[in-house]
Amino acid sequence: MKIFELLGTKHVLTEFKSEIKDDVINELIDLLNGDERILNLEDIRNCVFEREKKMSTGVGKGFAIPHGKTDSVKDIIAAFGKSEKPIDYNSLDGEPVQLVFLLIGKENLVAKHIKLLSRISRLMNNDDFREKLIKADSKDSILKVFEEEEQNYSDVY
Repeated sequence: MKIFELLGTKHVLTEFKSEIKDDVINELIDLLNGDERILNLEDIRNCVFEREKKMSTGVGKGFAIPHGKTDSVKDIIAAFGKSEKPIDYNSLDGEPVQLVFLLIGKENLVAKHIKLLSRISRLMNNDDFREKLIKADSKDSILKVFEEEEQNYSDVY
């Protein structure tokens, strides 16, 4: 499974409504509402914010990857959003973020979760890739950017 296959257009935001870190995370979590793989949305919200309390998931280079593991999902699920305006995210490099990738793993799928986090980090380390995502103006074009970039990598599982 590829990253873009985890997303789908209903789990992509082309522009966040807020510039506040917690609100941005909540916007992504809210995209998961109604997904058949979700057992309890509030448990997901709690696990993501508990993880965020331990250390900021703003990893640098304008990118954040809020994530968590919970048995309130049937399978790994993801959402992605971007912002034209920089978001103060308390990132490790002190810089604001524009790209946020939410990843929720299931407790017993730890290896998959870690591999996906690694893949997302590797993708986001590419300056050209991040720039293409920032310039993408529709959900479909965002997914296409992910799909095209992932052609450069072997499968995750």
